[in-house]
Amino acid sequence: MAQIGQSKPFLFIVCVFMSIQSYGQQTKVDYYKSDNITNQIPYFDNRFKIDAMLEEITLLFYRKSGTPPIILVRPDGSKLKINSLPKDKITWFDDRTFDLITIKNPMPGPWQAIGDIVAGSRIMVVTEVTIKVEPLPEIILSGETLKVEGRLFNGELAIDDPLFRDVLHLNVDFYSTNNSAFDNFGAEPVKIAQFRDDGRDLDEYAKDGLFTGEFVLDFAPGEWIPIYYVQMPMATRELRQKPIILQKTPVVLSVEPVIEEGKSHRVTFSIDPTYVDVDSLLFQGKVILPDRQVSPFSIMEGSGSSRVLEIEYTESGVHRVQVNAFGKTIEGREFRLVLPEFTFNAESKDNLLMPTLGANGEVVLPSSENAIINQIKLAEKNSRQLAIELEEAKIAQEMEAKEKEFQTYVIIGAANLGIILFALIFYFISRRRKSK
Repeated sequence: MAQIGQSKPFLFIVCVFMSIQSYGQQTKVDYYKSDNITNQIPYFDNRFKIDAMLEEITLLFYRKSGTPPIILVRPDGSKLKINSLPKDKITWFDDRTFDLITIKNPMPGPWQAIGDIVAGSRIMVVTEVTIKVEPLPEIILSGETLKVEGRLFNGELAIDDPLFRDVLHLNVDFYSTNNSAFDNFGAEPVKIAQFRDDGRDLDEYAKDGLFTGEFVLDFAPGEWIPIYYVQMPMATRELRQKPIILQKTPVVLSVEPVIEEGKSHRVTFSIDPTYVDVDSLLFQGKVILPDRQVSPFSIMEGSGSSRVLEIEYTESGVHRVQVNAFGKTIEGREFRLVLPEFTFNAESKDNLLMPTLGANGEVVLPSSENAIINQIKLAEKNSRQLAIELEEAKIAQEMEAKEKEFQTYVIIGAANLGIILFALIFYFISRRRKSK
């Protein structure tokens, strides 16, 4: 394992039947052996002695879950309680299972803790908390799930106190390097995982001191910086790894749909050989049919850069293909990953088939048979549309001709009427002159 970073010292002393002596930069911890068992402290007699050389001390007391915070009795008999503290000298954090107390210039002499302190608590002086984890692989793939193990160290010694895991949290976030050459340029930080030592999920054994992180890399490929956080109630330390490149998912799906029963849709798995051994790829998944029925499948045979899955046509509608892939990288590392869900729409024979989209958004054309049917239907549609347009144009022409003819009749009528009026006027004028 490789150490990924260093953090500033944490100084803790876990609950406590002990005496402390300081010599220069060294701290010596002696144990009272009232029970003759080293590191085993009787919970009913939690006494410890603080030397005059200490300027600050942080005490960690484990107590039974849900019990009230402890009470500290100083050498002069005065008591320290969580709700009555000199804020400038004491910082107190209480949880359901522990109290974490920092005291500046503590009173020298014998102290005692009163409370439901867990039997068997051990003394630990923490000088420098670091986490050592396995280095991430050189090739990691989008959609992959990684198992990463790490240990907490106090200086050069591993922390194996099972109770200590309740005091801290180990988290991992990925931060984009904001390199414009990658797809994750400007991406927000991604919370990846919390290390666990509880025997669940990928953690094999509970409370064995080996913390396990499950990294689900279901986010944008690109250049990222893994940042590990050691979070404690009154302090946080940040540990960084070198930047890594999350490669694109190496498998892309496309489809040639059909439109009638008795035939099968052909889903093609195209494998990019840049980072994976194409002959090692196995696939397992399920197809969710339009009627919500689930049809599982597996592809265990095949070689080269493609595999084909045939899905029998049952009815029209949206088909969803969910796939897990298993294989090896070109470096020989085994991996497992989840492909993005792939969907396509299968039409019935009576409906016009439309092109579908592949996993990367490319247009996937129908099969040649379907294309011919589409062309025929499109031609029929265009012919009908053209006939309608011609009929509309003919009607428009006829209406325009009738309108022009009507306008001609109006002009002729108006002209004739004018001539008749003029003739009548001339006639009446002539007769009037003759009568005179």
